[in-house]
Order: sequence, then structure tokens, then C-alpha cells
Amino acid sequence: MPDKHIYRPVISQRVNRISISATKEMPLLAAKVGGCVSLGQGIPSFPTPPHIVEAVCSAITDQTDSGKYSLQTGMPRLRQAISRHLKNEKGIEADPQQEILITVGAMEALLAAVLTLVDRGDEVIVPSPAYASHIEQVYLAEGKPVFVPLRKDDWGLDIDKINKAVTPRTRALILCNPGNPTGAVFSDEDVRSICQLAVERGFTIISDETYDYLVYDGGMPLSPASLPEYRDYVISISSFSKKYALTGWRVGWATANAPLMHQIMKVHDCTAICAPTPSQYAALAGLNGPDDSVEYMRKALAARRDLCCRRLDNLNAAFDYVRPRGAFYIMARYLFTDAPSREVAIDILNEAHVITVPGESFGPGGDGHLRLSYGSSEDEINESFDRIETWLKKRRYV
Repeated sequence: MPDKHIYRPVISQRVNRISISATKEMPLLAAKVGGCVSLGQGIPSFPTPPHIVEAVCSAITDQTDSGKYSLQTGMPRLRQAISRHLKNEKGIEADPQQEILITVGAMEALLAAVLTLVDRGDEVIVPSPAYASHIEQVYLAEGKPVFVPLRKDDWGLDIDKINKAVTPRTRALILCNPGNPTGAVFSDEDVRSICQLAVERGFTIISDETYDYLVYDGGMPLSPASLPEYRDYVISISSFSKKYALTGWRVGWATANAPLMHQIMKVHDCTAICAPTPSQYAALAGLNGPDDSVEYMRKALAARRDLCCRRLDNLNAAFDYVRPRGAFYIMARYLFTDAPSREVAIDILNEAHVITVPGESFGPGGDGHLRLSYGSSEDEINESFDRIETWLKKRRYV
């Protein structure tokens, strides 16, 4: 009997160019290993605050629109609340009717922004190490990420190198502040310099401000969108995921001037229609509710940062690092081998049963490093480092 014909569709070049991020791949590999603890994916251990859960339960029970599509731009009440939040927290003036869009997490907002700005062969400047999905989204748009290394001593922006990287094909620069994966917080002076460069050279700043509330040493970073003279050159994007422990609810937002937002809306409309309505009720409850849970999480993460730094200091023959000022990640440079970071991360996974994320997945500036997340509980952080220390000794690296 002849072999049954197996149809294999031709996969588009744009999909062949991208990869599943290592932050998602490593937990998948860990599931096969079993018994792993995690310093990997950026998921805070905190449950969704009770007042948010109660508000959503009430909306599902009492609000007839809770199971229906919202407007494509999002619930009017939520957009108005975001407008007030942006004004009060950052000094950003954003019209809730025309300049704010509710999205399926910040990820959809970022992708919509990139697809709006980038054609095949266009360039996007990506300070590196960079969030892996920023890179893949540029590839998906058939653009070219142009990696500009961050300063190694503090993971700060190198304005001169960025300036030299701009060409006539440059359409955007992605600014993640505070930074994932580095935990860096860029100075207000450097942010202003990037804005001035955008005006002089004619590109748009895609400002990923997901971790803006999570700064341990100093205040909230300067948002480019808060500077009126540069407002037309900025798409500002944020998320409810980390601040309100809503990672699984998938809701974020974008703001830009009205003409640009109209173009971004086209992408949003044909990909998502609208963010999930129950999730928008959750976001509204987060913005309008008490900040006690946010402050509790910030203090807990500050303590976890200090714990990670102490554990790394005790392993200073094996690791070097820059102390993070924001977010909840450390880029730890390993000193015990010259092997590629993916090989090191997989060895630690298979032999120590600890999930880390290889630095090479964050662009060329990340190889030789492992990204460690301190979103997990202190017990899991300690267990992870105990296992890594045992592994290092077994391998005679320390």
C-alpha cells in the first residue's frame, strides 16, 4: 500500500526568521526534566489582589457587557482612568478618545507599533541586551534590528553609538526603561538625548514602560511622552501585568498622537478586535483601587533583589553582575567557562534543575550572561542558588 501523502505547507519567510523566545523555551524544557525551580520567566509570584478579583466577579455577575466585545479602542471608563493616571503619574497629556488604545497585553501594543512603522528592510535600533520579543517582533515585520551595545559598567545607553547607528532606513528605536533583561534605569538626560536625536534624524521612539513603577533606587523614569516638544515622536506602551499581578489576564495599553494612533488601530482591529472585556474590568479595578498591594509587591521584590545580590556576591568567583535599579532581573556574567550561554543554561537546567535564561537570546550584548529573575518567592530563590552552588562545586568551577 503506498505511503499516505503528507502535506507540508510552505512556511512564510517572516515566520521562518523568528524563534520562540528562550524565556518560553526554558520552562518547556524544564517540564521534561521535572523537579525544577526557577530563576527564569518573569512571572511575579504574587496572586491577583483580592479587590481586583472581587470587582471582576461582580462585573461578570452584574454587568451585561462583561462577556461582550468592548469598543475596539477599549472601555471608555478604562481609557479615561488611564488618561488620569498618565497625567498624575507622569505629566502625560493623552486624549482618552483618540490617543489611548487598550491592547491584549503590552506585547500586542508593541507588535502593533512595530508593524505600523516598519516595512521590509527598514531598521529599528535596539539597545542590547534587549527584551527578546522586541527583537523577534522586528523580524516578524521583516525589518532589521540594529543592535547598539549598552555600557557594560552600568547597562546605560551609549548615545554616541546610537547616533552613529542611525541611517536613512531607521524607522524606530525601542526604549525599555526600566530595562528587561538588565534591570537598568536610564537617566533623564539620556532619555532627553534620545528624544532630540529622534527629532534630528526623523525616527519614532517606541517606549516600553512596563516596569516604570518598579524602581528601587530613585523615582519613576522620565517618559519621552511627557515632553510636549517630542510627543509626536513617541509611542508609549505599558502593561497591567506586573504592577497588578495580572500576567494571565493579558491587558495593556498604548498612547500616541491621534494620527499615529489611528494607524496603530488598524493593526489592532485586524489582529485582536479588542482586549478581553473581563480583563479590562480587572485593569480598571487596579487603577481605581488601593495601592497597598502594589507597594507590598514593590517592597517584597526589593528584598528579593537584595537576596539575589547577596547570593551572587557569595559566588563572586563564578559570577559578576551590575546591581539592578528597576524591574526584577539581573544579568549575571558567568566567569567559569567560555561556553555559549544557551549551553550553560541547559547544563544548569539538566544537572542542577534550575531554570535560567541564556543571555544570547537578548541580542549580541547578552552572550556570556544568564538572566536571573527574582520574581519567585525567597524560598525558591534560595533553593535555586543552593542548587547552582552545589552544581558549581561538583563541576569544580569554584
